Amino acid sequence: MQFQWDWLCFSVLLFNAVSAESQGSEVEVEDFDKNSEDANVDKGGSSLEVVYKTPKPTGEVYFTETFDDGILSGWVLSQTKKEDTDDDIAKYDGRWEIEPLKENMVPGDRGLVLKSVAKHHAISAMLTQPFIFDSKPLIIQYEVNFQDGIDCGGAYVKLLSKSDDLNLEYFFDKTAYTIMFGPDKCGEDYKLHFIFRHKHPKTGDYEEKHAKRPDVDLKKFYTDKKTHLYTLVLKPDNTFEVSIDQTIVAKGSLLEDMVPPVNPPREIEDPNDKKPEDWDERAKIPDLTAVKPDDWNEDEPPNIEDPDAVKPEGWLDDAPEYISDPNAKKPEDWDEEMDGEWEAPQIPNPNCETAPGCGEWVRPMMNNPNYKGKWKPPMIDNPNYQGIWSPQKIPNPDYFEDPHPFQMTPVSAVGLELWSMTSDIYFDNFIICSEKEVADRWAADGWGLKKLVASANEPGMFSQLVTAAEERPWLWILYILTLALPVGLGVLFCWPSKKIDEDLEYKKTDIAKTKTKGELEQDIQGQDEELDGPNDNAEDDGGEDEDTEEENETAQGRHEEEGNKSNKSGSEDEMKEADESTGSGDGPAKSVRKRRVRKD
Repeated sequence: MQFQWDWLCFSVLLFNAVSAESQGSEVEVEDFDKNSEDANVDKGGSSLEVVYKTPKPTGEVYFTETFDDGILSGWVLSQTKKEDTDDDIAKYDGRWEIEPLKENMVPGDRGLVLKSVAKHHAISAMLTQPFIFDSKPLIIQYEVNFQDGIDCGGAYVKLLSKSDDLNLEYFFDKTAYTIMFGPDKCGEDYKLHFIFRHKHPKTGDYEEKHAKRPDVDLKKFYTDKKTHLYTLVLKPDNTFEVSIDQTIVAKGSLLEDMVPPVNPPREIEDPNDKKPEDWDERAKIPDLTAVKPDDWNEDEPPNIEDPDAVKPEGWLDDAPEYISDPNAKKPEDWDEEMDGEWEAPQIPNPNCETAPGCGEWVRPMMNNPNYKGKWKPPMIDNPNYQGIWSPQKIPNPDYFEDPHPFQMTPVSAVGLELWSMTSDIYFDNFIICSEKEVADRWAADGWGLKKLVASANEPGMFSQLVTAAEERPWLWILYILTLALPVGLGVLFCWPSKKIDEDLEYKKTDIAKTKTKGELEQDIQGQDEELDGPNDNAEDDGGEDEDTEEENETAQGRHEEEGNKSNKSGSEDEMKEADESTGSGDGPAKSVRKRRVRKD
């Protein structure tokens, strides 16, 4: 039996160890794209050494930028001013720098950093070739790191519409763009924009179409101070996907999931239609045939004094609730001509603290059982009810149907036009292409290494669990249950129970011990001496002794049968010798039986 308990304990401990190991592996292991396997990673000691190489596009691209050369080659700073803004902040004079990351830096890697606070920033660059929205998908991808968090500001990009008069030195907020994409935050409103400007096929006017908000919590991407990868994929079948760190957070259709919709409704309400004067929208009306009951008294107050209330004993009717402070003294600089007659401040009457109350006793108020309020006739269904009026529908004169909103205005430049109350916003590894494999490879060579270094520099699992519990206190309950469950199972199955110990001890003491004939005679003689002392009145109790002897013989028989079952290890010869020694005389034999029964 003990062997089975040992195996059970060993199994429980082994299961806990395997579970802990697997959980640790799940926390520490990071899944990277297969393309990052070619990266030369050398783990030595506690640090992670990464050999970084500037990403190179592996297919057709329309624009790429890594900033690793340390110069803003091809980028143009805006020299204009923002319209409808005070002159002191209207100019786009925000500063840009090319710097490595503050934390989790990859040697050799640099990015574009927004450096100024509370200033307008604008910088742009031409694409290698314009993108025409025809049969190829559009993929926009870049990295952002809010190194100091973000209070209020954006990190989105704009794809500027192709035009003959596009001048990047005059890039500002009113410059025509086709797509705006990226993170934006102000206060506690965390956004991820995807906006495209749709051209009305009849009027030629442009209208912004906003994708619906992602149904995920975006806060961590703004607060964890890590580099995140933002990707937008537009497909010729009018579908789109928005991803963060290669995980889709929003997807939909340009025809169905934009606000306002791309295509207007076929019918609209007639603006010239007016509700008729006799239109009755009342679903219920008062019953004009109803009469107020005769016993309805509208003069009854809602509350009355409780007639059953009794003034508590000890109520001090003549004692005021507040008295003048006897310890107060008039200030020395008090001028009665200027300040008036001085009066001591009022304090609660100390005599009222031990009494039920002070001052004039007033009966408490109670709800008036006879109160019914003002009588009103009951409401009935309106026989003339016509429903809620609405204008009639007419064909929409501006209706159109654009079955291919993907065919947007071509783009020829990319730009950052931002305002921020936080500095050190990091941008890196821009790419615009049409092939998903090209974008994934580009991400693996850049963002993949940043993610690998950040993971290696993260604190241990225990610190991460504590940090997570500080943000979500309910996790402490989960931690306690996780630790208490294996400990409780271990105690339940591995701790020896008291019942088993008692059973083992009983079995040990229950085994019969062999005695010689001489030892048995000595025991019988000693028992006779003990019985002779207190039995001075044995003659008077003769009748009781006979009854007792019969009961003892019956109990002795039962005991001997139980002893024969449990004492199988004793030899038959020894048992016979014990019977002969105890059966040598009637008196001693009866006494011995009685004594043995008492012991058992």
